[in-house]
Amino acid sequence: MDNKKIFLYDTTLRDGTQSEDVNFTVIDKIRIAERLIDFGIDCIEGGWPGSNPRDMEFFTKIQTVKNIDIHKISAFGSTRRAKKTCESDEIIQALLEANVPNITIFGKTWDLHVKEALKISLDENIDIISDTIRYLKQKVDRVFYDAEHFFDGYKANPDYTLKTLLAAKDAGADCVVLCETNGGAMPDEVAEIVKVVKNTLGDFPFGIHTHNDCEMAVANSVMAVRNGASHVQGTINGYGERCGNANLCSIIPNLQLKYGYNCINSENLSKLKSLSYFLDEIGNLKHFTHRPYVGNSAFAHKGGVHVSAILKNAKTYEHIEPELVGNTRRVLLSDLSGKSNLIYKAKEFGLDIDSKSETVQTLLNQLKDLENRGFQYEGAEASFELLIRNAMDEKTPEFFDIVSYRVIDEKNKALSVAPMAEATVKVTVKGEMEHVAAIGNGPVNALDNAIRKALVRFYPSLKSMELVDYKVRILSHNGTMATTRVLILSKDENSSWSTVGVAENIIDASYQALLDSIIYKLMKDSK
Repeated sequence: MDNKKIFLYDTTLRDGTQSEDVNFTVIDKIRIAERLIDFGIDCIEGGWPGSNPRDMEFFTKIQTVKNIDIHKISAFGSTRRAKKTCESDEIIQALLEANVPNITIFGKTWDLHVKEALKISLDENIDIISDTIRYLKQKVDRVFYDAEHFFDGYKANPDYTLKTLLAAKDAGADCVVLCETNGGAMPDEVAEIVKVVKNTLGDFPFGIHTHNDCEMAVANSVMAVRNGASHVQGTINGYGERCGNANLCSIIPNLQLKYGYNCINSENLSKLKSLSYFLDEIGNLKHFTHRPYVGNSAFAHKGGVHVSAILKNAKTYEHIEPELVGNTRRVLLSDLSGKSNLIYKAKEFGLDIDSKSETVQTLLNQLKDLENRGFQYEGAEASFELLIRNAMDEKTPEFFDIVSYRVIDEKNKALSVAPMAEATVKVTVKGEMEHVAAIGNGPVNALDNAIRKALVRFYPSLKSMELVDYKVRILSHNGTMATTRVLILSKDENSSWSTVGVAENIIDASYQALLDSIIYKLMKDSK
């Protein structure tokens, strides 16, 4: 067992977005960064400033987020170009304009790339690496050097690859990272090469960055750490280009629980499954139930012999206690699952729930029914809190009652006008009836405007509430009658919260999520 501290460097906001099916908005990226910092990640790569407007907007907005430790944010880019100085290279200057204290740059390590891609001499490439790091180190707190294609480069020309690492070290890099960029190396190869790097660099810190093209990214990362690496790069859920990057959701528990490395504190490790689900919800992706550690099936037992054994001693068919990573044991032919999670979440909401009470079992049964219908609460904690409160008879006040609503979405070709959506709502508040209409740039926006227009006279604080994100996922293959899940992110001047709705009618699903959002806001204000 080894209690050595491992520096966790997350690249989900850059590498992860290169995945074919991942597309994060700036708001998404900020929410993810907040969650990663809360989880205990040491450094978060926000993107490549200057490569696209979205990444630069992220670096601008992240400066103003209250609960973001800017010292944990890094910008990513390349070494300077051969025909430019650092002062004249727009890529380098854009990195500095990101105004964060950490910068990660990648440089060429494989002589093939130096000769064929850059078309410069090997010595000139060394000068570029040294010059770039030396320049940036004068401007920011930390500079990480990603040695791109390191393992392929080492197999082709080991002396040169090691020379590039030493050049980065001597120029002032805080850490050099061995990148297994093509994802083709095997664990035994990685182990042997990393040993050589360790002997070459001595006590100087170095890291590992692997890709999953041979399903070896996690294994290769673990082998690198076992042979001297102290810095690990990866993404949540293994998002990334082609077959993905190294999955931190597997690397972290493997290192911490199997080998005793110090990655994050144990309390945060128990948030791992929740973090995994959160990223899938934000990315509007279906959660892979068979993921190790965090998948819904990771500790699910169905076979008769297995179930019989697991009820006597969980160690018979489980390699760790599921709760260590925030997961739960599931015996598929019984109701023994989820109580600890419910109790934990209730305490987070300030509610005291008795584990032996009927309320817990009632809520579990209700959750099973809702999940079968398509509800998912990992990315909608406001809706989940309302659900728990209602089950515990800690009901929210009867703020209002919507008697009816109607939404019309009209396109009139004869008038050659843009499509117009209109919603009408009948609401009773404290015995008074409000019947109002409102328009919007779509049926959901119109419905949102109408509900709040009806309520704002009674609850002026709703003026400060804003709907900032709206996601729809199709849950069943039934054409235009498919069941849909709607996830809404709302905010006011103090906080943000997410709610969920599910229905075959997309307007009804949106209505459910909108209603929860408004009720949660009023409940929050009433406290």
